[in-house]
Amino acid sequence: AACGGSSADDGKGKVYFLNFKPETADQWVALAKKYTDKTGVQVKVQTAASGTYQQTLKSELAKSDAPTIFQVNGPVGYQNWKGYTADLKDTGIYNELNNKDIALKDGDKVVGIPYVMETYGIIYNKDLLKKYTELPGAKIKDVKEIDSFDKLKEVADDMQAKKDQLGIKGAFTSAGFDSSSDWRFKTHLANIPLSYEFKEDGVTTQPETIKGTYLPNFKNIFDLYLKDSTTAPSQLSSKTGDDANSEFALGEAAFYQNGTWAWTDLQKAGMKPDQVGMLPIYIGAKGEENQGLATGSENYLCINAKASEADQKASKDFLNWVVTSDEGIKALSEDMGFT
Repeated sequence: AACGGSSADDGKGKVYFLNFKPETADQWVALAKKYTDKTGVQVKVQTAASGTYQQTLKSELAKSDAPTIFQVNGPVGYQNWKGYTADLKDTGIYNELNNKDIALKDGDKVVGIPYVMETYGIIYNKDLLKKYTELPGAKIKDVKEIDSFDKLKEVADDMQAKKDQLGIKGAFTSAGFDSSSDWRFKTHLANIPLSYEFKEDGVTTQPETIKGTYLPNFKNIFDLYLKDSTTAPSQLSSKTGDDANSEFALGEAAFYQNGTWAWTDLQKAGMKPDQVGMLPIYIGAKGEENQGLATGSENYLCINAKASEADQKASKDFLNWVVTSDEGIKALSEDMGFT
C-alpha cells in the first residue's frame, strides 16, 4: 500500500456513472474530476449517445467493470433492471430529499432517487412576444392572455402572417421527425391528451387500449406546429433536435415545445434567463385555462447492487457529495440547469 496502488484496490472503491443526458456530459466529467482531486476516489463518467441509453446500459452492465451508478426512467424502466438496484433507504442522498414520496420505490425498498424535477411546455421568446404585442392589430397585449388552444392558434397564425415584420422564419421551431427531435411529440405532446383521458376515466395503471378521446386535440396542436413553422412540412423528416434548438436560440421562432432540460443548450447558444418563459401545452380541453406546466421526474439514479461493497459505498458517498457540497450544488443547479 505504501507504494501507491490504484484506487480500485486501496479499499476506497471506485465509481462509474453511466450518464443519460448528453447535454450535461461535460459538466458531469468536470464534477467527477473535482471529486477525484478532493478525495482520491476514481470517478469515471460515460455518457450514452442520445436515444441509445437502454442498449448502452445493457451492454455495459454485462461487463466486469460495470457502471456502479446508472439511471432508470421510472416504474417502466425499473422493470428491466430491478435485479440490479441496491436499496437506497439508508443513504445520504435519500435522506436529503425534502419530499421522500418522489423517490422510486418497490414496496419498502428505495430503488431510485430523482436528481432533477423537470417541466415541459411551450418555451417562448419574451423579446419576440413583446415585439409582437406592440404591432398594430396584435391579437394580445400580453402573453398572459394566451390561456387556451384557440388563443394560442390565433396568436401563432397572426405571427406567422407577420413573420417578415417580426424578423422570424416562423411562429414555431421545426417539429423534426429525426429521432433526436420526434420524442418531443411521441412522448411529451402525447402525454397531454392522454392525461385528460386517463383522468376522466380513472385510469391509474397501463391500460390495454386507449379510447383516444382527445386524439383530435392532439392532431390540432400538432397541425399548428406544422403550419406555423420555420420549416415546410416536406422538409421535416430530416430536421433534428439541434435544428429546433438553434432556430429558437437565434430568434428565428417565437415558440419551442421542449422542457427545462433545453436550458443548458439555449444557454450555450447565448440566451439569457430573462429572455425565455414557458406556457402550458394547450390542446383545447375543458378547463385548460387553469392548467399548469407538466412537471415531474423520469430521471432516477440507481446504484448497481451487483457492484462490490466498496464500489457501492464509494458511489453512495459520491452522490451524497454531489447533492450536499457547494461544488455539487452549483454544478447541478447552475452548470446543468437542473431544478
